[in-house]
Amino acid sequence: MFDETSGDLYRYAARVAGDWAVAEDVVQLTFLEAWRLRGRLREDGGPVRPWLFGIAAQVLRNTTRAARRHRAGMARLPGRAVVPDFADELVGRIDDDARLAAVRRAVARLRKAEREVFGLCVWADLDYASAAEALGVPIGTVRSRLSRARTKLRALVEEELRNTRELPQGAGQVGGGRTEAARSTTQTTQTTQETKR
Repeated sequence: MFDETSGDLYRYAARVAGDWAVAEDVVQLTFLEAWRLRGRLREDGGPVRPWLFGIAAQVLRNTTRAARRHRAGMARLPGRAVVPDFADELVGRIDDDARLAAVRRAVARLRKAEREVFGLCVWADLDYASAAEALGVPIGTVRSRLSRARTKLRALVEEELRNTRELPQGAGQVGGGRTEAARSTTQTTQTTQETKR
């Protein structure tokens, strides 16, 4: 029965539904329903084809109704908000964190007097006179220390950033095969030294 009628049912469902995938589903559901309702077939062996097309028509109605309900339900949902791409922001934050860490390390490398002036004038936002009063030094000293601190910091921050971008010696993959890769760097160095002897 399937071999004789499935092609015709498929073409009928494809024309009604206008979709090849839906037509395939309709044919499958038609034969499942026919199997479920097989007890209703007349015992005199009347034509089965009209009965199958009747089932297919019902399946198509149900499928069309379900699709219409689905579309209506989807239309009632609020539109999806466009989620902004946060990758650029994340990269910016990572870069900012790296720069801030580099600045802190560079400030720590300044002389104590330069570090104090820099902290008061730049981070605490004190003017020269207030910083001079806080440190008990003349205003000219504050200005010269701050100037030196800024000049040194530019170079130190760049150096710190360069150092963080470069891989330390011995980091990364170990050359050689699997056996070499499984060894620690210390073991690899010892093996190399033994080989040279």
